[in-house]
Amino acid sequence: MKKVLCFGDSNTWGYDPCTKNRFPKEVRWTGILQGKLKYEDTKIIEEGLVGRTTVYEDLRRPGLKGIENIIRIFDGPTDIDAVVLMLGTNDCKTANKTTPKDIARGIDKCLDVILKYVPAEKVLLISPIHLGKNVWKKEFDPEFSEESVRVSKGLKKEYSRIAAKRGVNFLAAADYVSPSSKDQEHLNEAGHSRLANIIYNKLINMNVCCAC
Repeated sequence: MKKVLCFGDSNTWGYDPCTKNRFPKEVRWTGILQGKLKYEDTKIIEEGLVGRTTVYEDLRRPGLKGIENIIRIFDGPTDIDAVVLMLGTNDCKTANKTTPKDIARGIDKCLDVILKYVPAEKVLLISPIHLGKNVWKKEFDPEFSEESVRVSKGLKKEYSRIAAKRGVNFLAAADYVSPSSKDQEHLNEAGHSRLANIIYNKLINMNVCCAC
């Protein structure tokens, strides 16, 4: 069986901006992707975590450094055939004091680990959706600032550069989907559906799955 690791934050976990709970599997982009692959011998491994970053520690919520999670996943025998990596939104939080280049360096460190185990042509790096222009307001998520919004919009360029350097595949989620107006941060149901279709087509082009 072919295994595809989908590694990310709350937009991979499936955070529902309306209920603040988790979307059902059939709504999450990872679950939709699995449904599209039901006639193939392929398993989608959902590895999303709310609050996850690339390399930055959250002092109030330990265990969110993505690179540490990636090391644990690949520590020892592994049979993962492909990886979809989408991180960076939480790196934009004010406390991290990051620039797009800083966050790109973090994602590059994550790729350092992944590429020891998975060929570059089977890795899909996704720059995340932009934060909504009002995300920093108190009714949404004041862990972000107006500068955070600007930083999120700079990730596409920097991630594209990293992808080219590393020889991995690249996709900019913000070219296709936007955050829900409910919280300015997370995908709604339609966004998950749209993103699933885009990623599915990309995986076909990567020969990870076939157009059945």
